[in-house]
Amino acid sequence: MYAASKKSKIIVGCILAIGGLFMILPFVWMILSSFKTEAEIAQIPPTILPQHWTFNNFIELFTRLNFFQYLINTLIIVFFSFIGLFLNAMAGYGFAKYKMKHKNKLFYLVLMTMMIPGQVTMIPVYLIIQMAGLTNTLTGIVLPGLVGAFGIFLFRQFMSTIPDELLEAARLDGASEFYIFWKIIIPISRPVLAVQGILAFIGGWNAFLWPLIVANDEHYYTLSVGLSLLKGQHASNFALQMAGSSFMVIPIIIIFLFFQKHILKGFNISGLK
Repeated sequence: MYAASKKSKIIVGCILAIGGLFMILPFVWMILSSFKTEAEIAQIPPTILPQHWTFNNFIELFTRLNFFQYLINTLIIVFFSFIGLFLNAMAGYGFAKYKMKHKNKLFYLVLMTMMIPGQVTMIPVYLIIQMAGLTNTLTGIVLPGLVGAFGIFLFRQFMSTIPDELLEAARLDGASEFYIFWKIIIPISRPVLAVQGILAFIGGWNAFLWPLIVANDEHYYTLSVGLSLLKGQHASNFALQMAGSSFMVIPIIIIFLFFQKHILKGFNISGLK
C-alpha cells in the first residue's frame, strides 16, 4: 500500500515537472532571445542560447525609444497603488471594527461593485475625469484605481479576526485611533498586506487599458502601452520585442519568487475566515 502510494506520488511529480517545464519554456526562450541579435533570432534552425550575447536591445529601448519615460510613469502608478493599499486597509478596518448605522448594507453595496465588469464603468469614469479636467494627466490615470472593492473585502475579512479586547486595551491606555491602526492593526495584518502589495504592484506595473484611454500624449504612457507601440512600430524586430517583453516580465517573476510564501500564507489566513 505504501509502495503504491509512493509510486503514484512519483508519477504525479513527474507529470507536474513536465507540465511546469512546458509552461516556463516560452519565458526562458523570450529572456534568452532578448540577448540575441536581430539576425540570430531570425535564423533557421533557431538557437536556444545566444551565440553572441548582446545588451544592445535593452540599450536601444532606453536610448532611441522612450522606455525610460514609460518606466518613470509606471513607477509613479505603482507608488500610488501602494498608497491606495493603505486606503483600502483603512476602509477594511472601519468595516471590521467600527459600529455605525447601516454598516453591513454599505459593505454589501461595496461588494456589489465587484460584480460589475470594469469595461461597464470605464465610460462613466472617463466622463467624470474629463469634466474634472484630468484627462491626459498622471492624476487622471492614478485616481480611479486608488481603492477597490476586493482590497476592502480582503482587509475586512482579515481584520475581523483581530480581538476587540486588544483594541479596547489600547484605547484605555490612551492610544489614539490612528496610533491603534498604525502600530497595532498594520503589523498584525502583514500577511494580507503582502498579498495586496503584490497585487497592487502587478496591477500598477501592467496598467495598460486605462492609461491608453486617458493619456493622449506619449509622455504619459506606461510600459505596457509602450510595449504595444513597440510591437506596432517594430513588428519585424523580434529581438527588440523580446527585450521589451522581458523587461516587463522579469520584475514580476522576481517579486513573486521572493514573496510567494507571504502570498500563500495571506490567502490561507483570509480563507479561514
